Amino acid sequence: MNYELTVHAQESLNKRRNIRLEWLERVLERPQLIEADALDAELEHRLGKIDEFEGWVLRVIVNPHVEPVRVITVFFDRAMRGKL
Repeated sequence: MNYELTVHAQESLNKRRNIRLEWLERVLERPQLIEADALDAELEHRLGKIDEFEGWVLRVIVNPHVEPVRVITVFFDRAMRGKL
Protein backbone atom coordinates (compact mmCIF):
# COMPACT_ATOMS: atom_id res chain seq x y z
CA MET A 1 0.00 0.00 0.00
CA ASN A 2 1.27 3.44 -0.87
CA TYR A 3 1.20 5.88 2.02
CA GLU A 4 2.82 9.05 3.24
CA LEU A 5 3.56 10.21 6.77
CA THR A 6 2.60 13.68 7.91
CA VAL A 7 5.27 15.60 9.79
CA HIS A 8 3.41 14.77 13.00
CA ALA A 9 3.36 11.04 12.22
CA GLN A 10 7.07 11.08 11.41
CA GLU A 11 7.79 12.92 14.65
CA SER A 12 5.69 10.37 16.56
CA LEU A 13 7.75 7.52 15.09
CA ASN A 14 11.02 9.29 15.87
CA LYS A 15 9.96 10.22 19.41
CA ARG A 16 8.47 6.83 20.25
CA ARG A 17 11.30 4.60 19.18
CA ASN A 18 9.36 1.55 20.37
CA ILE A 19 7.01 1.80 17.35
CA ARG A 20 8.47 -0.08 14.40
CA LEU A 21 7.65 0.97 10.86
CA GLU A 22 6.78 -2.65 10.02
CA TRP A 23 4.09 -2.60 12.74
CA LEU A 24 2.62 0.63 11.37
CA GLU A 25 2.52 -0.91 7.89
CA ARG A 26 0.92 -4.12 9.18
CA VAL A 27 -1.89 -2.24 10.95
CA LEU A 28 -2.31 0.12 8.00
CA GLU A 29 -2.74 -2.76 5.55
CA ARG A 30 -4.48 -5.36 7.77
CA PRO A 31 -6.22 -3.68 10.72
CA GLN A 32 -8.12 -5.81 13.19
CA LEU A 33 -10.57 -2.97 13.78
CA ILE A 34 -11.48 0.20 11.88
CA GLU A 35 -13.26 3.07 13.62
CA ALA A 36 -14.60 6.32 12.21
CA ASP A 37 -13.08 9.49 13.61
CA ALA A 38 -15.45 11.29 15.99
CA LEU A 39 -14.64 14.76 14.62
CA ASP A 40 -13.51 14.38 11.01
CA ALA A 41 -15.47 12.20 8.58
CA GLU A 42 -12.44 12.00 6.28
CA LEU A 43 -10.34 10.17 8.88
CA GLU A 44 -10.40 6.61 10.13
CA HIS A 45 -8.64 4.85 12.97
CA ARG A 46 -7.01 1.52 12.15
CA LEU A 47 -6.13 -0.63 15.12
CA GLY A 48 -4.12 -3.79 15.51
CA LYS A 49 -2.66 -5.80 18.37
CA ILE A 50 1.12 -6.04 18.32
CA ASP A 51 1.98 -9.42 19.82
CA GLU A 52 5.69 -8.61 19.67
CA PHE A 53 5.05 -5.66 22.03
CA GLU A 54 3.20 -7.50 24.81
CA GLY A 55 -0.12 -7.34 22.98
CA TRP A 56 -0.40 -3.55 23.03
CA VAL A 57 -2.80 -2.06 20.47
CA LEU A 58 -1.35 0.26 17.85
CA ARG A 59 -3.71 2.99 16.63
CA VAL A 60 -2.94 4.47 13.21
CA ILE A 61 -5.07 7.45 12.19
CA VAL A 62 -5.25 7.91 8.44
CA ASN A 63 -6.99 9.78 5.65
CA PRO A 64 -7.78 6.96 3.23
CA HIS A 65 -9.50 9.31 0.76
CA VAL A 66 -6.27 10.70 -0.70
CA GLU A 67 -3.61 9.00 -2.79
CA PRO A 68 -1.32 7.99 -1.33
CA VAL A 69 -3.07 7.27 1.99
CA ARG A 70 -1.96 9.88 4.51
CA VAL A 71 -0.91 8.70 7.98
CA ILE A 72 -1.84 11.48 10.41
CA THR A 73 -0.48 9.97 13.63
CA VAL A 74 0.40 6.67 15.26
CA PHE A 75 0.52 5.62 18.91
CA PHE A 76 -0.05 2.75 21.31
CA ASP A 77 -3.58 3.08 22.68
CA ARG A 78 -3.54 2.21 26.38
CA ALA A 79 -7.33 2.26 26.59
CA MET A 80 -7.57 -0.54 23.99
CA ARG A 81 -5.02 -2.83 25.62
CA GLY A 82 -6.53 -6.28 26.04
CA LYS A 83 -9.61 -5.45 23.94
CA LEU A 84 -8.48 -6.92 20.60
